Amino acid sequence: MSNTRIERDSMGELHVPEQALYGAQTQRAVDNFPISHQRMPAQFIRALILAKAAAAKANVELKQLSESQGKAIVDAAQGLLEGDYMQHFPVDIFQTGSGTSSNMNANEVIATLASRLLGEPVNPNDHVNCGQSSNDIIPTTIHVSAALGLHEQLLPALVHLVQVIERKAVEVHPFIKTGRTHLMDAMPVRMSQVLEGWAQQLKANIGHLQDLLPSLQSLAQGGTAVGTGINAHPQFAAGFSRQLSNLTQVQFTPGKNLFALIGSQDTAVAVSGQLKAVAVTLMKIANDLRWMNSGPLAGLGEIELEGLQPGSSIMPGKVNPVIPEATAMVAAQVIGNDTTITVAGQSGNFELNVMLPIIAQNLLSSIELLANSSRLLADKAIASFKVNEPKLKEALSRNPILVTALNPIIGYQKAAEIAKTAYKQGRPVIDVALEHTDLSRSQLEILLDPEKLTAGGV
Repeated sequence: MSNTRIERDSMGELHVPEQALYGAQTQRAVDNFPISHQRMPAQFIRALILAKAAAAKANVELKQLSESQGKAIVDAAQGLLEGDYMQHFPVDIFQTGSGTSSNMNANEVIATLASRLLGEPVNPNDHVNCGQSSNDIIPTTIHVSAALGLHEQLLPALVHLVQVIERKAVEVHPFIKTGRTHLMDAMPVRMSQVLEGWAQQLKANIGHLQDLLPSLQSLAQGGTAVGTGINAHPQFAAGFSRQLSNLTQVQFTPGKNLFALIGSQDTAVAVSGQLKAVAVTLMKIANDLRWMNSGPLAGLGEIELEGLQPGSSIMPGKVNPVIPEATAMVAAQVIGNDTTITVAGQSGNFELNVMLPIIAQNLLSSIELLANSSRLLADKAIASFKVNEPKLKEALSRNPILVTALNPIIGYQKAAEIAKTAYKQGRPVIDVALEHTDLSRSQLEILLDPEKLTAGGV
């Protein structure tokens, strides 16, 4: 074969692209798994490279590698991270369930670069993989990549969304709208109260994610093949976590029980469940925005979202709520990702979970999708929408449910009769109440004042 070289592993020889940094085991994976043509996520590969650098540093400290070998491995890893490293990681997501192919991909690429730097052979297994097994490095990398994704992407994005919502709540506080339960008219609420509800949902989600970080930052590294730590220095787990913490500025610790962290992916399942909860919150906010924006003539028309693009290829002038729609689709995808992770999490057969790559893919996909959509929802929907005050007032003036405020005075049954009459005749409830009660108009104006019927009324 032209433009190839011969590489060897324990199974024999095979052809590898001449310029490829990887070796035989990676090529076997490329040949064996032409399934989705999707590579492992960049965030995962980045975390795997960082883990290899941390392992080399720890092994030098423990005299398992020479200083020159360790330095070459670390320099190779750092060089990869400074460039377009994904071109060197072609292994499909759907591969061996332990992720061994991706681990060996990293070992081979780093070994090639380290050998060039050192001027002598650096072995993928004996040196780059020293003190490790795919069975602990891949679960570790899932935890590390997800923790970094939360710290660097999702949590800052959710905090930003909360801040934008809270600023908007102050801006729209003077506006009062018809509340709705079951999509039917209900008692009035301040627009600010609606937004403050969203903000509190998101704050709760942030708190739950933060509560999961200590478990996510607890690592399987040091357990090697089955959790016993065979072929790893007794102090390797502690040294690895310390070095990785220095490299990432996130505090990682050795797991309390490495058998649990290798044989199961319960933490990933728990994190995914909380990501699903975030998705549910974003879906609620997106749908509220879509409903309030609906119309503008035949819908609610309470707000006007920023117009971002033409909404129809056939209907001129139509503008759609594209950011809330995109956010709702993200939420649907994340909910689906969680189902996949739940099923994969059940595949902890004895001492190893064997669906690690798909857990990594779906977990990191959820984190990235939620982070990106949260920022777009904040900046291109919530921050910029305008309130249609005349539409709010028109709906409030015709809302018979305001009669609820008269329950303590005239009783539920009488109030219901007034509401039904107002509905049937299409009249303001104050006019009907004036005819059916002994209350004066001035009394009714006070009792039925929408502003005073909101808990935050001034």
